[in-house]
Amino acid sequence: MERCGWCGEDPQYQHYHDTVWGRPEYDRTELFKKLCLDGQQAGLSWITILRKQVNYEAAFFNFNPEKMAAMTENDVLTQMQNAGIVRNKLKIQSLINNARALLAFEQAGGDFSEFLWSFVDHSPRDNAFRRLKDIPAETEQSKAMSKALKKLGFSFVGPTICYAFMQAVGMVNDHVVTCHVYQSCQRLSSH
Repeated sequence: MERCGWCGEDPQYQHYHDTVWGRPEYDRTELFKKLCLDGQQAGLSWITILRKQVNYEAAFFNFNPEKMAAMTENDVLTQMQNAGIVRNKLKIQSLINNARALLAFEQAGGDFSEFLWSFVDHSPRDNAFRRLKDIPAETEQSKAMSKALKKLGFSFVGPTICYAFMQAVGMVNDHVVTCHVYQSCQRLSSH
């Protein structure tokens, strides 16, 4: 069974690749969680964050933005002692900050899923890359998403993080065409 080479031989990574990555996601909280986790990846490999995902979910109320927004500086200090997550104060603060930015956006009448999907005209894009090295690290759409999110007050949402997010939540299908998942993601994107 051929897979995209980035997931290697690690069973957890392969499971993520086969069942999550590239599949269109529209749920507001799931999108928020994935955007937050991708921000935690900055400077690290995704497998590092994937292995810590359950710890992040436990520490941050399964990414419930209402509960996260109520976290205080004492909560930040507590999480700095949590060996199950990346203990970077700026990254921990960004999770709380992003929850507050999301709620402010929604209180102003915004729909988070609708907003994010607008960067691909509300329809998943099927790319047809044959080699991993041909897949870009960022695109014009991810640059526009990054700029818009930063304007709303989000942090750790640079263009590369936004493109990784877009790939993960199926806004773009960047499985290589020889990957066994490519066609199933393509079928999902056509619905």
